[in-house]
Amino acid sequence: MLSQFFKNSILVVAGLFIFMACQQSNMGVDGVEDNSSVNEVSVQQAEAEAQNLASEEDFLTAGYEHGPIVIIDGVEYYLAPGAPDGPNGATDIPGHYWKQLSFNRLQGRHFNTGPFGKAKWWSSDAPDGSLLFIVSAVIDTWSMEKAKKYAKKGFVHYHEFVTVADGSKHPTKVLWLRHIAVRSFTLDGGPHPELAHEVEPGLDWDFIPNGMMPYDPSK
Repeated sequence: MLSQFFKNSILVVAGLFIFMACQQSNMGVDGVEDNSSVNEVSVQQAEAEAQNLASEEDFLTAGYEHGPIVIIDGVEYYLAPGAPDGPNGATDIPGHYWKQLSFNRLQGRHFNTGPFGKAKWWSSDAPDGSLLFIVSAVIDTWSMEKAKKYAKKGFVHYHEFVTVADGSKHPTKVLWLRHIAVRSFTLDGGPHPELAHEVEPGLDWDFIPNGMMPYDPSK
């Protein structure tokens, strides 16, 4: 049975997730809330409590899934690029767990874990397995006009979808991502250690900013 401290810690972080989820609509970029809706006080509280959890990954993944199958236009997809370390070899972004909120919205929790459980893969100074980010995600197409609109709202990064059947990319749609940090740490690992930077609680504007790079499903 969890101690009262752990229960309170989980409730604080969970409350922040619920707050973020309630802000979401089923629309694309024009339906995404702007940055003024990010509750900085809640983020700071979550950071303070998260630092005291010995293993957030054990407690904070309930209701979330690593390696989910996402249905887009009637076809089953995995998130990519990633590793086949999900259930039954499902591919996913390392350290990420997801909950689908609607047909085009997901919410993620990003932990300091690498492919197949590799320790401290994203950050060398954050605890292994610790919660790093809350992730807001929108399934949408890529265009320069949309990329600029998403960037203004903190969605500076996107991931691809690959089919469960043969690994081919979706012809037009990507997953737009906004990362909100819940603690202070150095993001010096992951797939792009050359983009290392210091992260503070709140919106990370510098998280692998590939949003302006055109999406090409042939590559």
